[in-house]
Amino acid sequence: MDTEPRAERRSADAELVAAVAAGDQQAFAALYDRYSRQAYSLALRVCVDPEFAEEAVQEAFLAVWKDPGRFDPDRGGFASWLLTLVHHRSVDVVRRQASHRKRNLLGGDEVIDRASPAAAGADEQALTGVVGGLVRQALRQLSVDQRQVIALAYLGGYTQAEVASMTGLPLGTVKSRTFAGIKRLRDLLASLARGHHNGGHYNDGGMEVQ
Repeated sequence: MDTEPRAERRSADAELVAAVAAGDQQAFAALYDRYSRQAYSLALRVCVDPEFAEEAVQEAFLAVWKDPGRFDPDRGGFASWLLTLVHHRSVDVVRRQASHRKRNLLGGDEVIDRASPAAAGADEQALTGVVGGLVRQALRQLSVDQRQVIALAYLGGYTQAEVASMTGLPLGTVKSRTFAGIKRLRDLLASLARGHHNGGHYNDGGMEVQ
């Protein structure tokens, strides 16, 4: 796939997606063969657990099969769109599993946990939660283009050259969007951190509430 010219690959992908929309199972299989390895690699970086990664990839490709019309070739390449979908599904899988484990722990050990003092490192864990929340809030305020390249590079672990290949963007564009996105992210994090330190809290949309 790497040797196929980018424009030809994007055109071929669009044709395959159109065929999938018409119910062509072979076209769907072709898309799976093209991108399942990259999809699994990204999912594994997010999920860590291979079983969870496989679940995320299956959910992403199932979404493609059920509603291929969600992909708009005028807005970018199929690879970029699919990997963004895989990332979202991977995050969803991790959250579901974390919620499931939390319910199980509360069901069996709730009384013990409530009666026990905070374990060593609780302050560090709380701080990690705060920082993670601030990062998520800041990411939501980036432009879609900036968030896409940063998610692939820093959450997906891909090099900028690999991001360029997957998104169909020139390498220079990927670099400039990453640079601008990181600068914007730093400014947003600084602002959010000041708000948290001063007693303010931010909702999912990044708006400060008291």
